[in-house]
Amino acid sequence: MESQQRSRNSGAEDGHYRLLVESITDYAIYMLDREGVVISWNPGAQRFKGYLPNEVIGTHFSRFYTEQDRDDGLPERALHVAATAGKFEAEGWRVRKDGGMFWAHVVIDPVRGSDGELIGFAKITRDLSERIDAETTLKRSEEQFRLLVQSVTDYAIYMLDRDGRVTSWNPGAQRIKGYLPAEIIGQHFSRFYTDEDRANEEPRRALETAEREGRFAKEGWRQRKDGTRFWASVVIDPIRGDDGVLIGFAKITRDLTERE
Repeated sequence: MESQQRSRNSGAEDGHYRLLVESITDYAIYMLDREGVVISWNPGAQRFKGYLPNEVIGTHFSRFYTEQDRDDGLPERALHVAATAGKFEAEGWRVRKDGGMFWAHVVIDPVRGSDGELIGFAKITRDLSERIDAETTLKRSEEQFRLLVQSVTDYAIYMLDRDGRVTSWNPGAQRIKGYLPAEIIGQHFSRFYTDEDRANEEPRRALETAEREGRFAKEGWRQRKDGTRFWASVVIDPIRGDDGVLIGFAKITRDLTERE
């Protein structure tokens, strides 16, 4: 009687797990036999990879890998690592039924019977294409901004670290101040100020104001590499990371000598 009750409880629990897996659509969750042949297929797997259950069950899971990965033996190595190390985890390109590729996070765990014998593998795949697309978009945007800054010659646009050392240098900065990037990157920006302004700690106060108030803007004399002076409009903005911590400053200088 007790044995029958345990059997019923176990069957009910198995049914719950099946319903759980079958309800998940954001992850491909399926089982492989010991050789890597697909033996189950959830809706998430169908959505990601494009195969109906009757199209993929009974076929080898290597079909989801790129031709290069198959030639390199990656599917077989993944199963070997899972079986010997207890887990395989990686990111990489996977192939859909229509031939399209997506960037995936993959985890393979060994499934063992009550006697400890390997009976197959549980495979969970997550489509990370949106993250990759976002990273690609960000890189493209950063490249566009870099090209924008590098194309500007009427303004000196450059970055400082938290301590005021120059970390980037655009053609406008080179034209206005006379320094090549190799001559100035790593140097403190106070060298652009007059002796009087440095003695009055104007550079330090400028950074403190930018950090405290969110912006520093002022006009004043600045010095070129050759020692000559020019009247400049200066704006300094703080640069903060995603966590709000200050990582440096953006500095824009315009030569207003002709106006003066």
